[in-house]
Amino acid sequence: MELFQHIAPLRAQLQCWRQQSQRLAFVPTMGNLHAGHLSLVEAARQQADKVIVSIFVNPTQFNDPNDLLSYPRTLEHDLDKLTTVCDAVFSPTEAVLYPTGSAAAVSIIVPEITQHLCGYYRPGHFAGVATVIVKLLNIVQPDYLLLGEKDYQQLLVVKRLVADLQITTQVMAVETYRESNGLAMSSRNQHLTASQKETASALYQQLGQIKNAIGQGDRDYTTLIAQASQRLQQKGFEVEYLAVCRDHDLQPAEKADTKLRILIAVYIDKVRLIDNIACYLA
Repeated sequence: MELFQHIAPLRAQLQCWRQQSQRLAFVPTMGNLHAGHLSLVEAARQQADKVIVSIFVNPTQFNDPNDLLSYPRTLEHDLDKLTTVCDAVFSPTEAVLYPTGSAAAVSIIVPEITQHLCGYYRPGHFAGVATVIVKLLNIVQPDYLLLGEKDYQQLLVVKRLVADLQITTQVMAVETYRESNGLAMSSRNQHLTASQKETASALYQQLGQIKNAIGQGDRDYTTLIAQASQRLQQKGFEVEYLAVCRDHDLQPAEKADTKLRILIAVYIDKVRLIDNIACYLA
């Protein structure tokens, strides 16, 4: 594994691999790596000859400056985890990716799908995500881009921008990696106590209950959401949103829709957690 902090030497290495007809897979991360990230790297390895991982805490996707300041920077620890599982790591400084400064940078706006759910509660977040993904894809130009389904709205945003901008990279979704109690793996989980982690397993359980009810013919989504929200509140969660949506565009689901996605965002103490589950009907 080789570490690159500047664009030119990375591009030179990537060009060398392309001349050897090597397929390239790319996994973008903000570091502080956990088993969920490594599952993406493993999936990338199954698709391509060479795997590139980026580590960059992107300032433009943080709507809360304190959240940006407190985000863990664990580069040495991350590199140790990646040593034997990827071929290149790109870890640029902010000045490398935003040469005119992040505040003055060109911004990529993906309309409609970014206006609700996480986009509503985190204004500007998806513009930051879209902008940095376009920058990274322009630099790496991979055959495959691997993203996890835990951030499902983000996944659809990236798929939309890749399609609209006619980027040739194939976006591949990887199933959410979960802890043994069902809690979706996240860098934020490290802020939870052991007791809170156990309590947080209720998120996946409630998503499963809604899915089972829908599968048994209950299409009263409003009531299902209200009941699940109440159960979560009784366990100490602050529910930011809980929604049953169409899987492909995250618009509110109607009774005739058969491909659904149930999505949730909550706070436990001051830690924000998100999760989702697919619900496909016959």
